[in-house]
Amino acid sequence: MFNPLNEVIYRYKLAKNFLREAEEAFKRGDWRNTVSASQLAAENAAKAIIAFYRIPSWSHDPSHELLSILSNIPSHVRKLTEEVAVIARTLAPEHGRSTYGEPTRGLTPWDIYKREDAEKAINIARKAVKNTIKVLKALNIKLPPNTNNQIK
Repeated sequence: MFNPLNEVIYRYKLAKNFLREAEEAFKRGDWRNTVSASQLAAENAAKAIIAFYRIPSWSHDPSHELLSILSNIPSHVRKLTEEVAVIARTLAPEHGRSTYGEPTRGLTPWDIYKREDAEKAINIARKAVKNTIKVLKALNIKLPPNTNNQIK
């Protein structure tokens, strides 16, 4: 049986762990993995909010789902929620690109990304996770004590 609180916490933990992986990849200069993990962090941040209201889809772009529940979100964090949706939509195409590259151009995922791409992706993923923490707190979700809720 679907338990919204369990799904929210599960998605939140995924977002935090993927963001941690993105940070580690960035430190070692692994631009492809930085972008890939950043995309998954933003996707799961959006899905953590969605899960409070319904089961998130398997889509790598949950922005439309998040925007469809916007009227249910407390008004003082709606703007933050919209930002999470925009970030998830922005990074969604990177799931396929960071996995398969651009086959029609003969580019592998490692050929595509540069430091600037990784830096942009990780910065907006951080913002998505930060915003999600604020939204979840506004929804009175108690976040797990064993996770560090501070984001760079």
